[in-house]
Amino acid sequence: ALPSLKQLSRHNVDPQRIVFEITELGGDIQRLADVVARYRHAGARIAIDDFGAGYSQLDRVLALQPDILKLDMRLFQAAALGGPSSDVVKALAQMAEKTGCWIIAEGVETEDQLNFALECGSRYVQGFLFARAQEDFFATDAFVERFAQLRQRYVQQKLGERGRLMIMRQQLCELMAILQAWALARAPLNALPQLQAFPWLLRFYQCDRHGTQLTPNLEWRNNGWEADNRYLGHNWSWRPYFYQLLAEGWDERRLTLSTTYRDATSNQYCLTAGQFFDNGERLLLIDIDAAGL
Repeated sequence: ALPSLKQLSRHNVDPQRIVFEITELGGDIQRLADVVARYRHAGARIAIDDFGAGYSQLDRVLALQPDILKLDMRLFQAAALGGPSSDVVKALAQMAEKTGCWIIAEGVETEDQLNFALECGSRYVQGFLFARAQEDFFATDAFVERFAQLRQRYVQQKLGERGRLMIMRQQLCELMAILQAWALARAPLNALPQLQAFPWLLRFYQCDRHGTQLTPNLEWRNNGWEADNRYLGHNWSWRPYFYQLLAEGWDERRLTLSTTYRDATSNQYCLTAGQFFDNGERLLLIDIDAAGL
């Protein structure tokens, strides 16, 4: 018998109130999986601690299928500052969500870190932003008012981001009309306006309805439009935003906007907007600098 389960039985503690936490230890993962199965059969839940560091890696998650993942504090705090580690932690959180895990963010010491934890979909947070560790338990409602204030500020921040995105959508509709008129007229490059009203514009190009690029990438550089021919003839139909366009934008010819992604060439955060025109035979795609959002 497992000593921990015997202890629960001896003190008449319901196993459903218990979470067994697996820390960074090596060993036989199959044996560990067998022990986890016994805990789960008894009704307890399983957490993996310090996920993202040391031994707590994906093979362990796949083998044990935990109920809870506790993000490694150092990884989480670094990710909250932005940059590549931020993308990694968000991807880990998405993976956890898809496998039915709850996320716990440890080391939440600032409001920005709390906002990042909420951005990752954390079900629970712990850290000095609320209180330092104490010997006695806190009252169950000790942090309700404080968290409600912080949550409201976070929601207002996200509403502001959505508002800026809606303004950009309106501007994108104006830009699409300008560029489509230029493309339909088959005007030369020097007839293209400078478009200073759209400072977030990175580049634009045209594809056929099957995703093959018909024109060079056109970018505003050195006070003039420049054509980059490297991607002529490339097919982008496999990209998520393209089949989203086919599914949502073909019949209505409406503007579709991708989710934010990091461009591998420029290392910038981008969005891609697309809209069919020319009786649905051509697709105009606009890459946008998402930093302002």
